[in-house]
Amino acid sequence: QVQLVESGGELVQTGGSLTLSCTASGRTFSNYNMAWFRQAPGKGREFAAAVARSGRTRYYSDSVKDRFAISRDNAKNTVYLQMNSLKPDDTAVYYCAAGFQAGSGDPDKYDYWGQGTQVTVSS
Repeated sequence: QVQLVESGGELVQTGGSLTLSCTASGRTFSNYNMAWFRQAPGKGREFAAAVARSGRTRYYSDSVKDRFAISRDNAKNTVYLQMNSLKPDDTAVYYCAAGFQAGSGDPDKYDYWGQGTQVTVSS
């Protein structure tokens, strides 16, 4: 089992920046590919970004590419999502996920999920 705990979500103004963190416990963190998904009210879970186990390969959805940056620190068992130039459309609950398939945008490919952290971008 892997336990994931997200933090860092808050209310921010349009154009602002925010960094989310997700800390893992349980099994070896570096064995897992990590991802961030988000879910806006009334919508399905949407892939945002993923990072491979080594941290060298990163994947982004078109909607966040060039604005968000995913990274990980295997020594700290933590994955980060740096979000810049935030827009109201970025408002959602953000979830981190752990799985064995690198870079997948399919939520079903991930085995472990955190409880989510709310990000609200005001216009």
